[in-house]
Amino acid sequence: MNDFILQEKKLGEILDDTVSRFPDQEAFIYPETGTRLTWKEFAKEVDDLAKGLMALGVQKDEKIAIWAPNVPHWVTLMFASAKIGAVLLTVNTNYRSNELAYLLQQSHCVNLFLVENFREHDYLSTLAAVVPELKETKSPEAVKVEALPHLKRIVNLGEHKQSGMYQLAEIFAMASMITDAEYEERKASISPNDIVNMQYTSGTTGFPKGVMLTHVGIGNNGYWIGQKQKFSHKDKLCMPVPLFHCFGCVLGVLACVHHGTCMVILESFNPVHAMKAIEEEKCTAFYAVPSMYLAMVEHRHFKDYKYSSLRTGIMSGAVCPESLMRRVLNEMNMKEITIPYGLTENSPVMSMTSTDENIEDRCSTVGPALPGIEIIIKDPDTGEVLPANIMGEICCRGYSVMKGYYNDKAATAECIDEDGFLHSGDLGIMDERGYLRITGRIKDMIVRGGENIYPREIEAFLLEMPKVKDVQVIGIPSSRYGEDIGAFIIPKDNETVRPEDVREFCRGHIAWHKVPRYIACLEEYPQTASGKIQKYKLRELALTLFDIKD
Repeated sequence: MNDFILQEKKLGEILDDTVSRFPDQEAFIYPETGTRLTWKEFAKEVDDLAKGLMALGVQKDEKIAIWAPNVPHWVTLMFASAKIGAVLLTVNTNYRSNELAYLLQQSHCVNLFLVENFREHDYLSTLAAVVPELKETKSPEAVKVEALPHLKRIVNLGEHKQSGMYQLAEIFAMASMITDAEYEERKASISPNDIVNMQYTSGTTGFPKGVMLTHVGIGNNGYWIGQKQKFSHKDKLCMPVPLFHCFGCVLGVLACVHHGTCMVILESFNPVHAMKAIEEEKCTAFYAVPSMYLAMVEHRHFKDYKYSSLRTGIMSGAVCPESLMRRVLNEMNMKEITIPYGLTENSPVMSMTSTDENIEDRCSTVGPALPGIEIIIKDPDTGEVLPANIMGEICCRGYSVMKGYYNDKAATAECIDEDGFLHSGDLGIMDERGYLRITGRIKDMIVRGGENIYPREIEAFLLEMPKVKDVQVIGIPSSRYGEDIGAFIIPKDNETVRPEDVREFCRGHIAWHKVPRYIACLEEYPQTASGKIQKYKLRELALTLFDIKD
């Protein structure tokens, strides 16, 4: 970390620097709409939208929520809001009325941008349930919501005029109302340490909390993520992961903006669309969570497409099985694939492998700490800092740690200790070189009759079964042992996995107390929109499926 220099830049300054270096090079490609933008064209859109937001009345530090898949103006709004000192509030595309109402209320959100629908989800109907006043609101200037007193403006990203909402084109048209001098004055009022982005934790446990991230935090993180992949203006990244998650807007957008890398952005993940985009655009990098990679390499048309242009990319967002990493490395030509590790509260990446490390390290570890970030392993019970090769809680500190949870000092204090270390809630082992291996979640740990059992260990073992495609292990209540082990398995296509097959495979190979008592096969797992498997829902399913009293 001795050669680390913190870049104290605002997101708008990072963009402007890249535009000055590569003005006429392609910056964005949206295959599904045919939209293609150079860096200069994108920067013009950003400035026009930023001025339009100012004319609309958006003030510094106001929240601007965006509830949309990866549509072309998503990233434009991200940088336009950053340039005028507003806070982009990213909204999970799977949210329904209760979740949307909670987020808008808890965040004190003032502005909401949304699409009309996505997949089978009618966003306008959901919004109507949250904001019933809209149907009687004729003018977008007159929005008043009793349950959401902070909400003032709603902007429709779709094509149709809606009651009580602005159209995006109207905001762009307002740009002429703001002078260059007024725009420059607003930009100058912003500090690199200001909050620029707020994301709500995915809610795999408990109520979501608003994570406050700064220009410096996500800006520097994006730079080093790109460095680890050796990104340059010659690269082209195919990105089907959601922009509302750090995977999309930091690991993807900010890594690319720093290095002038072109982004091929898909509205959402579809294996065929992803494979087609890689081949047609000759992408050199690809981002996806493990389940997306699995859906591609096992797709019946996988071999119909070419992957020779691919060089690097990221597998992240969930535990990355070593066997899948090796398949992607070989079958998708991603010889320089990398794995990062982090959490939203850390902007998000704290450690990452790089393209030039050996295959073993890139397949079985999540690399060393990023420059500027300190990682330690602590005993989760005593708080003692542990030596190399001893498992404990992964903690980090540095420029990347969040400013805190919005309007929740108690939760912030539980997460960040008095020494400034962010507690991840994840268990890991760090070797003498500083390379990190993730072993599980503290809350995922199963305590069976006094024995600590880590699901990740059992999952890795069961993945070696020839007929098993994926497996998730959870703790299930037991009156005798406190907890017992349950395994939910997704078999490979046209295969059957019986409980007795699993037990036979385990016999003599893992300790008896680690052999799952409860075993069931599923077609798919419940997941968040960002690809994280919701183990708490599997636990709920187990209680019903196996008739267990909690």
